[in-house]
Amino acid sequence: MFEGLRFNHWKPVVDDGGIVTLTLDREGSSVNAISRAVLDELEKIVERLAIERPAGVIVHSAKAAGFAVGADIREFVGYAASGTVRENIEHGQRVFEALARLPCPTVAAIHGACMGGGTELVLACRQRIAADDDSTRIGLPEVMLGIHPGWGGSARLPRLIGATDALTVMLTGKPLSARRALALGMVDRMAPAAELLAEARALLRRPHPRPWAQRAKAWATHLWPVRQVLAPMVVRQTAAKVRREHYPAPFALIEVWRRGGSSIRQRLQIEARSVARLADTPTAHNLIRIFFLQERLKHQGSGIDHAVGHVHVVGAGVMGGDIAAWCALKGFQVTLQDREMKFVQPALDRTRKLFEKKLKTTDKVEAALKRLRADVAGTGVDDADLAIEAIYENAEAKRALYAVIEPRLQADGILASNTSSIPLDELDASLARPAQFLGLHFFNPVAQMPLVEVVRHRGLDPRVEKRAMAFCKALGKLPVAVSGTPGFLVNRILMPYLLESLRLYSEGVPGPILDREAKRFGMPMGPIELADTVGLDVCASVGRELAPFLGLELPPGIEDRLEAGKRGKKDGAGLYVWENGRPTKPEVDPDYTPASDLQDRMILPMVNEAVACLADGVVDDADLLDAGVIFGTGFAPFRGGPIAYARSEGAEVLRGRLERLARVHGIRFTPKAGWDLPALRETPSLGG
Repeated sequence: MFEGLRFNHWKPVVDDGGIVTLTLDREGSSVNAISRAVLDELEKIVERLAIERPAGVIVHSAKAAGFAVGADIREFVGYAASGTVRENIEHGQRVFEALARLPCPTVAAIHGACMGGGTELVLACRQRIAADDDSTRIGLPEVMLGIHPGWGGSARLPRLIGATDALTVMLTGKPLSARRALALGMVDRMAPAAELLAEARALLRRPHPRPWAQRAKAWATHLWPVRQVLAPMVVRQTAAKVRREHYPAPFALIEVWRRGGSSIRQRLQIEARSVARLADTPTAHNLIRIFFLQERLKHQGSGIDHAVGHVHVVGAGVMGGDIAAWCALKGFQVTLQDREMKFVQPALDRTRKLFEKKLKTTDKVEAALKRLRADVAGTGVDDADLAIEAIYENAEAKRALYAVIEPRLQADGILASNTSSIPLDELDASLARPAQFLGLHFFNPVAQMPLVEVVRHRGLDPRVEKRAMAFCKALGKLPVAVSGTPGFLVNRILMPYLLESLRLYSEGVPGPILDREAKRFGMPMGPIELADTVGLDVCASVGRELAPFLGLELPPGIEDRLEAGKRGKKDGAGLYVWENGRPTKPEVDPDYTPASDLQDRMILPMVNEAVACLADGVVDDADLLDAGVIFGTGFAPFRGGPIAYARSEGAEVLRGRLERLARVHGIRFTPKAGWDLPALRETPSLGG
């Protein structure tokens, strides 16, 4: 059937029954990313299949990592740069539509990751079967890149499972487990991974009928009047979560669906035009850049043996307890030390809740719990490969602890501090092995925040830094190496924003106004709500440590609230009153008009300090700085980070706005050294 044809990325095999198995195995890559070359080969194969009319076709992957991670993003960047996005989108659509029109049954056999273009490929098959295991994940995450599905995803998925479920899948970008995909009708069958291909052949011979309820739902939500009624409702729900001017892709996707008719050709045309427009937006450029920055952080620990099997954590408070829990969740043996069992038990209770949420089954939860052991006596440090200190922020107390545990560590053991602000040069002076000491600064909540600052100091052994990077990768975290100056990177940049916002609050600006203006800029949470969430005690502690270094002062009113026991969310009262984990924000006079420079007063101190960090060499380059601030603070991702924001607005423009603020509000706004750096005038490539 395929005589005379040679392929680099596909392996077609015909069995005795006339069934063709198409195995995707992209040459020179550990994963299947769907490139133009992959599509060109598939196009030739499908042309031959349309002529030969085999008994059936199975599409699957030879990669252990999964079916396909999606389109080749680097190629997409090239299309965006050359203005050929629509042409290449339409090419992929034609190939997948030819697959969908084959005059024979087709089944996609899915294991592992099946994302983006990979999911659009399987949607072009008549039926889908998925491996019944925890690693199977199926999704359409294109909105995370500022675009939406372009190879038929928006045209086919609503017709398959109904618009309400399909839009949720595409608008959130969250991957589905095999079981969830089966429940929605996105896949037709599940099978054990070892039997996947055999069961796919059985599905070819005896197709699985779609339940009547699923078919009826898909039909009903496709009707023109229904789409015109549903679309505005979905727009309102989406607008409650993101702003259209910040993230246009979700709203464009809803419009593509609303306008789509009964013709697949028409739906594909609308889809291609929409993706091409979105690809040219600053949001897409910045989100794609962030994608590559995330990949850069992920791979910093690749190919390195962290040599850590046992982790000993000292300090069972919120941070120490949650670090220990996360390490145990990821397979490490962990001992957790504190002065008394009454301090450790709450951490163990939180750990059980985390494991039950993440692991689901009792067997997995119990197995993970066995990896975490309370250790009041601290005997675990003797066998630990890594000891993490997570006690309160006091340099003297930390040094006293190191004097006890460092001599007991193994010869190649690493000692790490989770300090959030204390310079490491204040902590390492009395260590016998300073080369094996560093900072591992996790962020709260540990289970949700992806960043870990790997904090350097002058005497750090580079090999120890690399082991720490590999350890963070094993935890599923994103490490960024930073210098050990006060506040490191994230807190040094975040504190000017928080302190100025708290100063504005003390001046009488209502908290809801400050939160609203910050969210209008693009911050995920307003500064007043954030201060309460972090804890006013923590803000004050870090603020006291950093304020002299930053040339700032703690705003009035914070100490009074702390003395009254109002630390924020954890006490039920702080700047706001909290009930059931949610803030009750006071009503604001509808006639209240904030000052025109309010947003600048909050945001520009962050940008000013980011520029100073770049000038001081806190991180190795501007890309790492933007990545660290985005993943550590949630800084408006669509803006690309503080340095990207300075570039887009113009360094001279922002410096001028800071100078105006300094004249009106005080010298704390004076532009810091670094505004003349060449990095502020570069135009980075989308590929990172």
